[in-house]
Amino acid sequence: MRHGDKINNLGRKTAHRHALLMNLAIALIENKRIFTTLAKAKALRTYVEPLITKSKDDSTHSRRTAFSYLKNKEAVTTLFKEVAVKVAERNGGYTRIIKTGNRQGDAAEMAMIELVDFNEIYSVNKKGGAEKAKPAARRRGGKKTAPKKTDAPTTDSSSESAGE
Repeated sequence: MRHGDKINNLGRKTAHRHALLMNLAIALIENKRIFTTLAKAKALRTYVEPLITKSKDDSTHSRRTAFSYLKNKEAVTTLFKEVAVKVAERNGGYTRIIKTGNRQGDAAEMAMIELVDFNEIYSVNKKGGAEKAKPAARRRGGKKTAPKKTDAPTTDSSSESAGE
């Protein structure tokens, strides 16, 4: 029985699983998007998101911790110089998993895992590109409040003539 066992072993021994996740994490950091099976993508998300969170604090301790997980100097440098800069204001959810269908040979569920802030199609572009609409503010009762229209008061000639 597997009561309380939350880790997906991916059909591998511990050392093989750690090596697999390390290699997938390096590929994701360097390429910003990879295609893999859905189970590996979900396991990779739990492996790489804490590393991205650590990369926000650029200290020697954080770099050594990241290097102990990745064992690749170029990947650690990319993580701290490129990825950490883009995700500085994000509080989590650095990766996105999109299912891409089944593999031809063995019908395994395939998925694309990507870093969210590196996709120009979905991300908010500060230079005038496609921007997401912010959700309306909610009150405690859960009711949506419509944004107030703040039009500048204009002098209407018909209202002035009606008052005279």
